[in-house]
Amino acid sequence: MKIILDTDIGSDIDDALALAYLLTEPRCELLGVTTVTSYPHLRASMCSAICRNAGRPDIPIHVGAPQALRQPIRQMDAAQARALGNWDCEMFAENNTAIEFLHRQINENPGEITLLAIGPMTNVGLLFATHPEDAAKLKCLALMCGRFLHDGGPEWNAINDPDAAFITYGNGPQGKPPEHFSCGLDVTMKCQMTREDARKRLRDYKVLAPVADFAEVWFEHSPVITFHDPLAAVCCFDPGVCTWRDAFVRIPMGPPTEGWTIPDWNAAEKPHKIAVDVDSARFFDAYFKNMR
Repeated sequence: MKIILDTDIGSDIDDALALAYLLTEPRCELLGVTTVTSYPHLRASMCSAICRNAGRPDIPIHVGAPQALRQPIRQMDAAQARALGNWDCEMFAENNTAIEFLHRQINENPGEITLLAIGPMTNVGLLFATHPEDAAKLKCLALMCGRFLHDGGPEWNAINDPDAAFITYGNGPQGKPPEHFSCGLDVTMKCQMTREDARKRLRDYKVLAPVADFAEVWFEHSPVITFHDPLAAVCCFDPGVCTWRDAFVRIPMGPPTEGWTIPDWNAAEKPHKIAVDVDSARFFDAYFKNMR
């Protein structure tokens, strides 16, 4: 499966875990990685460190948008980049090369690429706004985004750029991906590991060695790791780890619910597949199955 990962690695630790998974998943042909939100060039260097440690310095990495489309961003730093000094990595310029890279790859591989977006939706929104035909040329748009169940509510990736989320979920005029699925906060919160257990587990695998260093920055303020983004990555290959429902996801563009992902389960058209439950044991088995 041809995958491009769009990530805000460096804030929460789960992005780094998702990238490491893709590098060890034998069914994954990772065409490249794009970074998004504040200090995307430092985030790109973190991706480079993980790829080089895994013996994959050939993976293309491109710097994306540092700011949201319209609003001030809420995510102001890439704290885990403090640990980069321990690892060999490429340094990147700050100019945005991600959108052109995405556009070129999608058009060179029509109907074949799964775009896995696990950060704020700014790069995806920019891509679909400037190249509205590209959405329909994907094989799949896979997201860690949203909060869909019970009474809903805000979710970090969506509210960091509501305009981009609006575009990404097809609330605008662009084409629609043949498949579009989301793992939301309601479900990803069921995939957690304590700080103590994670420290032991991350040190078991060479591919996770830089991730373990980045995680120590995360552990300064969190006693757990929640595998939000790795769940979306695993679902690209093993969707059966989750239970799904179809809906149309509407993104309000004004208060009090701006940027919320509100599902209409009874809509006439239901282009969005939403995870509504997860078998967490099966997920962790799938995640660590090919780690080395």
